[in-house]
Amino acid sequence: MEQTTVAVIGAGFAGLTAARALRARGIDVLVLEAADRVGGRAQTERSAAGTPVDLGGQWIGHGHARMTALAREFGMTLFPTPSAGKALVLDGGRRLRIGPLTAVAAGAALLRLELLARMGASRRWDEVTVADWLARILRGRARRLVAAILPEALACDLDRVSVAALAEGIRSAGGLRVMLGTAGGAQESLLSGGAGALAEKLAAELGSAVHLARPATAIHRSGEGVTVATPTGPVRAARAIVAVPAPVAAAIRHYPPLPSEHRFAEDNLRMGTIYKAIAVYDTPFWRERGLSGEIIALDGPVPAAFDISPPGGPGHLCVLIPGRAAEALDRLGVAERRDTVLAAVAGQLGRAAMHPLSWHEKSWHLDPHVGGGYSAIPRPGTLDALTGAARPTGPIHWAGTETAPRWTGYLEGAVLSGERTADEVAAAWHSTCLGVHSKS
Repeated sequence: MEQTTVAVIGAGFAGLTAARALRARGIDVLVLEAADRVGGRAQTERSAAGTPVDLGGQWIGHGHARMTALAREFGMTLFPTPSAGKALVLDGGRRLRIGPLTAVAAGAALLRLELLARMGASRRWDEVTVADWLARILRGRARRLVAAILPEALACDLDRVSVAALAEGIRSAGGLRVMLGTAGGAQESLLSGGAGALAEKLAAELGSAVHLARPATAIHRSGEGVTVATPTGPVRAARAIVAVPAPVAAAIRHYPPLPSEHRFAEDNLRMGTIYKAIAVYDTPFWRERGLSGEIIALDGPVPAAFDISPPGGPGHLCVLIPGRAAEALDRLGVAERRDTVLAAVAGQLGRAAMHPLSWHEKSWHLDPHVGGGYSAIPRPGTLDALTGAARPTGPIHWAGTETAPRWTGYLEGAVLSGERTADEVAAAWHSTCLGVHSKS
């Protein structure tokens, strides 16, 4: 039977960060990853132009100190998210000028969300979906505008998330302006080499301690520690860190069963639904027309598009499609899906959009090892599912961006959670060692 001091389940940023921090303290680790790659919700591949393309998490926000430090440590630079030029708001495929009445009404609704986040939404707001709340306070184009912006930020339809859960997400990001913003916000910068490539560098440092395509199928707890069952044999450890989201971790059997608070989390948290595509072009040609590449559509198959081109080119156009619209795309073939998405942006950016050098896409909700993105979201009425998800269960500790009190749902939150669990495990391990020495 293999033995280690700490078994880490999941090789996303949370698991890799925890393993790295423990090894730096002289504690032996073994990382078990079900997929054939590291990175979790971050994944980088190369375009036909040779540039890195992030299929998953990509933005490094203002104040994301830990991700910024990791990037610098491994020789990656940050560059500002491109924003120069005119952003487009579309309605029925036509460019829309947001009038003052629409802007004021939409702004007032968003301000109410900001205030709820600052004050702490009361329990009754957990029973109200964002869709119902918007229908109650807004009408017409103002409601449709807000209803177009928020699902892309959450990666879910608004009838599947409560006002309280949204307010909690806003609070963890430091405010709605930060959550939705570029300069000074959560989408301020991009990584020169890609977020997934940074995860690969972290894993390379850990070397043979990272085992790919080796899922944890069960965890047996005892007074001596844990035994983690895998298809290639068990792993015995003093402690374990489960660094995958609760809906994915629910596939792991526990003996004895987990306490009710963790079962509640696994039963009532569900991953967001998000499709992401990046089209790569010789140049960001839309800038020649004075356009920023940013599109917000109140209807149609593509609600949001952004310019994420690296400095000096080539052109990278990112499309994000959440919720049921993403599920509708799943029913199309690859070519039809690509043409559907590109036709929606070509009507505004120009016919050149139909002819990318390379096309990259991923439906994160179809990835069995991740389950979706950007984060696990509590069902309406079950906000408490987030509260108990981070508490240790005997020798098992829980990491992942969902367990971070700040920057929940972001790469920064994943790193913070990994560092927190490493501190917990190190404190428990050294306490055990001191206890053994004091008895001897």
